[in-house]
Amino acid sequence: MEPITPKLTVDAVIVLNRELVLIRRKNEPYKGGYALPGGFVEIGETTEEAVKREAKEETGLSIKIIDLVGVYSDPSRDPRGHTVSIVYLATGEGTPKADTDAEDVRLFSLENLPELAFDHEKIIRDAGDKINGILSEM
Repeated sequence: MEPITPKLTVDAVIVLNRELVLIRRKNEPYKGGYALPGGFVEIGETTEEAVKREAKEETGLSIKIIDLVGVYSDPSRDPRGHTVSIVYLATGEGTPKADTDAEDVRLFSLENLPELAFDHEKIIRDAGDKINGILSEM
């Protein structure tokens, strides 16, 4: 018998033009709210491949993974059920363009973030020093 486990997701903290890339969600949960680009890992796909695919699908950007931010596994982090997200810090390349699950893509400074869906505010806080490291190199 197969074990019952949480669903695996990825999220990307993307720095582009010295700002963070956020999507406005097209679908529930948190429809219309801002979130990090991300989604479910597909069978046969690495988490690195998944985060690059999701970033491209939702933002139109190609990303370069810089570092692992962390693994987020609180069973209550997603109202659809228990998900575990592996979160990567990345830099973006290209012109942001909303697609698939994103209604819109916008850039925000760290000091001017909107209210965020899921636990994405905590994720960005956790990534703060790493984000500042990238910004200081730009």
